[in-house]
Amino acid sequence: MDSLLVFIKNGNTVTDSLTIAEKFNKGHKNVVRDIEVQLQKLNEAGEEEWGVLNFERTHYQHPQNDQWYSKFDLTEDAFAIVAMGYVTSEAMKMKVKFLEEFKRMRNQLTNNIPVLDSNAAIAIALRQTADVMDKLPQIESKLETIGRKLETQITLDSGQQRRLQQAVSKKVCSIEPDKDERGNLFRQLYKEIKDRWGVPSYKDVLRQDLQEVISYVNAWRPVRRAG
Repeated sequence: MDSLLVFIKNGNTVTDSLTIAEKFNKGHKNVVRDIEVQLQKLNEAGEEEWGVLNFERTHYQHPQNDQWYSKFDLTEDAFAIVAMGYVTSEAMKMKVKFLEEFKRMRNQLTNNIPVLDSNAAIAIALRQTADVMDKLPQIESKLETIGRKLETQITLDSGQQRRLQQAVSKKVCSIEPDKDERGNLFRQLYKEIKDRWGVPSYKDVLRQDLQEVISYVNAWRPVRRAG
């Protein structure tokens, strides 16, 4: 592939509006307009939170004049929504390339994550033990410690993620009745959660921290910027 279509940001696979504009031979302003149209449709459908989580407005510095301009980073789902309107034969080929690259990058991320379950830990311990029977109490103690440590590293399952999303949505909606104005509050609250608990995404919050995070959300107040 002649240039990067998908990249890793905060542990997630994303592309951006600049790459889409280049690969689909469109003006960047036109792609940004297409994205903003889709965001408006999501807001009208009551899915503004989904839009905030999958479309991130950010900035880039133009290499020719060193000026800063807006762009969007998009998840795979966000890319699919925007690109569904590009229907020429060349555009279809390019969409396939993008989706294949998203899949490749996801696999790369997955394969780089080591997995250790209790059976593997037992096997490793047994292979390294010359006299299993004499050292069995030590092995059991070590496995209990590993098990407790793994318990503290388990992140939210889909149901718990939904509980957190609902808490965030309820809080934002209680503060801001205007749907069009909620986007900044969603971004601010999710950013505070990520920063406070040191995670790349709300999905990476540890299960043991869920109730604490929800309590934080329930008590949260936004920072209102002057002007």
